[in-house]
Amino acid sequence: MNAEAEEQVGSDARRTVLYAQVRDTQPRMAIDEEGYLRAEGWPGSGGKVYLGDVAQAALRALGPHDPPRFAEQPRLDEQRWSLGSHANELHMTISSSPYWGFGLLTSCFLNRIEISGPLGLRARCVHDLVASLGRNPWEPSRLRQFEKVTGCKSARHRSAWEELITRASEDMSEEVDQIEDSLRRLRRADEAASGVLDAAEMAIGEARAALADRNAPAVERALGRAASALIEADPETQVRTAESSAQRTAPNPSPAKQDDVGAEHLLEEVPFVDLSEEE
Repeated sequence: MNAEAEEQVGSDARRTVLYAQVRDTQPRMAIDEEGYLRAEGWPGSGGKVYLGDVAQAALRALGPHDPPRFAEQPRLDEQRWSLGSHANELHMTISSSPYWGFGLLTSCFLNRIEISGPLGLRARCVHDLVASLGRNPWEPSRLRQFEKVTGCKSARHRSAWEELITRASEDMSEEVDQIEDSLRRLRRADEAASGVLDAAEMAIGEARAALADRNAPAVERALGRAASALIEADPETQVRTAESSAQRTAPNPSPAKQDDVGAEHLLEEVPFVDLSEEE
């Protein structure tokens, strides 16, 4: 390929183009009569397709999305295909093709991934893709063939991926820093909320640990806990004041009134009269 092909690998203001090495052909899935990707065994499905580990991780990282639809369906080779899907502001296209060995082995295949949408969302999607995959997708089985087919040097492939991963990590780290700044401000303003703020500080520590592990969902959960604690501790929200007031005004069980009518005598045994005797 030429220099123009090399320049398209990476990200600009509108889209991202990445190439990835496929290591596993699974899962095997089905294609329905309208060309949508379906689970294997889907009623009325026709063709079959090997989705592969990269495409599976990419669609998972995309988040809740429309059913992927094939622009190019596989024929004899179930690993040659192209599909696309939308998720809110992001659109993803994935194509699978061999780059050496005539497609006879799993390691012969690569995926071309194109994502369009806001750069921050693209970065987060790529971050989650790599975390889900558990390996570096830009590392090929056959370096020279990979560079030749993609028209791009290995170093450029690596930087294209790592730039997005770094961008997403920095965005999440900035969110953690903002929560931590709010924590410090509230510690100075209200010492009575130390217990709630200690819980927020613990959650912030968990968020940083999850960020180091590239576990974005765990970062979000920890930040959610920290934010909830800060809202409770903030005197401007009056959350704790409202809870205290509710506890003070809660009605106590009232003692029995003196004029209550005793009805114990009504429960005395009633004499039994047997009317079953025959005359």
